[in-house]
Order: sequence, then C-alpha cells, then structure tokens
Amino acid sequence: MKKVFIDGSVGITGLKIYNRLSKRKDLKLVEIEEQHRKNLNKRLDIINNVDVAILCLPDEASKEIVSKVSNNNTVIIDTSSAHRVSNGWVYGLPQLNKNQKLNIKNSKRISVAGCHACGIISIINPLIENNILKKDEYITFFSITGYSGGGKEMIKKYENNSDNLLKAPMVYALEQNHKHLKEIQSVTKLENVPIFTPIVSNFYSGMQVVVSFRKKQLQNIEISNLKKIYMNFYNDNIIKYTEIPSEEKFSYTAYLSNKDSMHISVKGNDDIILLIARYDNLGKGASGNAIECLNLVLGSDYTTGLNL
Repeated sequence: MKKVFIDGSVGITGLKIYNRLSKRKDLKLVEIEEQHRKNLNKRLDIINNVDVAILCLPDEASKEIVSKVSNNNTVIIDTSSAHRVSNGWVYGLPQLNKNQKLNIKNSKRISVAGCHACGIISIINPLIENNILKKDEYITFFSITGYSGGGKEMIKKYENNSDNLLKAPMVYALEQNHKHLKEIQSVTKLENVPIFTPIVSNFYSGMQVVVSFRKKQLQNIEISNLKKIYMNFYNDNIIKYTEIPSEEKFSYTAYLSNKDSMHISVKGNDDIILLIARYDNLGKGASGNAIECLNLVLGSDYTTGLNL
C-alpha cells in the first residue's frame, strides 16, 4: 500500500484533497501532528519516507521544501504555481495530449495545472494541435471564478463582510501580469502573451473560461467541424465536448460546481466563434486534477475518488 502525505492539508485545496483521500482504502495517508505542521525538518522527514507527497503550499514555501528533499524516489505533486514552467517537471494536465497520462505516471515531479490556465489550455491546445490556430495569433479571453479561488482570506472577506461592492463581480489582475500567463504561453507555445481578464464573483465555486475568435482566425472552419475536433481530441470522462442547446440563452458558470470534470462547448455565428470551458475552480481546476495525477502515479483507475 502506497504512502501519501499532504503538506498543507489545512488549506482550501489541501483540505479537499485530504477529505477525499482519507476515505480511500487503496493508500495509506500519512499525517503530521498539528504542532509540527510548520516544522520544516519534520515535514521533510515525512516527505523523504513516503511514496507520494502532495504539496498544497504557497509558491515560495513549495520551492523551499522541494529544494531540500533528499529522496529522489519520492513523487512530488505540487498544486502551487512554483514549478509549472520549471525544467524537469511534468505539467499536470492529463488530457494535454495523448502521451500526457503516461508522462505523469512515469514522473517524479508533477506540477498541477492552474485553475484559469487549465481551461484556456484545454480550449486552445486542440486548435494548435490540429493546425486550426496559428501560434502567432493574438488571443484574448476572460474567466469568471467563484471566490474560493482566492483562498481563505478571500473566502473570509466575502462571507464575513457586508460591503455592497462584493455583491457584484470584480475584475482583477488589471496590470495584465497574472501568474497563469507564463504557464499558458509555456504549455501552448503561443508566441504572444494572451490578454487575460479574470473576474471573481459572489459565489463559492465554479469557473467559466471564454475565448472569442473571428472565424478567419481559425482558418474559416465551420462550427460543426470545430465541434468534431473537440469530440475527437477529448475521449475520456474528465474533459469532454458538451453541446449547449440552441434554445439555451445562458452559459452558467456554476454548471459544474463540486464536480471534477470539464465541459467544452462551441457557440457563435457565421462570423464570431465563442469557445467555452466550464468546470469547478476547486475541482478540475485544483484538487480534482491533483487526485487525477495521483491516481496515474499510483497505477489506479484515473477516475478513482473523483466526482464526475
């Protein structure tokens, strides 16, 4: 039975992972005494003696502890953004391409995809792989997320504050320096940094990423053929193409709240195409994706413990 340790199990992502893994019978979850949670040496001792360590830490804390791990056989799955563009780390998005599940399974260092990045990469990558989208194209997209994506401080701010301004959506990363941009560009090989407008709103969890194109930017492809590209590219139960009925006038951001799957949809008209990814920022955008990577490392069915 493989031993797994969660470093940072009291945070939002770490706690969701802990609650899932603590119910499983196919692994041994190693825990640290509460008084030692911030003791670097105690944590390192555990990490060096388990099969898999899942890091749910701030970026700098993740970098520090990884640099001090001495057991090269310990698999590290990092949920922070500390190593997503680092050499020697495999990108933790199993549906990235046909080889990625095997790449993750065979890796000792896995960096889980960021929540916003997970959606835009899942939209863009099939287009690039099928030569529909040129790598030098300029991309503009926006993302709407629940406030849980901001961690404990933002959750507290929303749930314990009567500020009327928090009752309406907020745009952030106004300087266009969101940390996911490097990740997106590194993974997709886009030549130009995308323009990204992230929006947080007054609901707990859920996420929707929308990227828009003029049809000519996608080789004048017909919408019906574009849908087929996504259907053929994604063939598991985690990411899949889902039709939004023509009579449906809205695309709901909380559509897959509390789920670990992602639905990609195509809408638009003869000139403008909307590509939509809906999922949960805490599910496929965080803890669910981490567990998916863990399952691959353990040799388990990759859907084990997921809510699809």
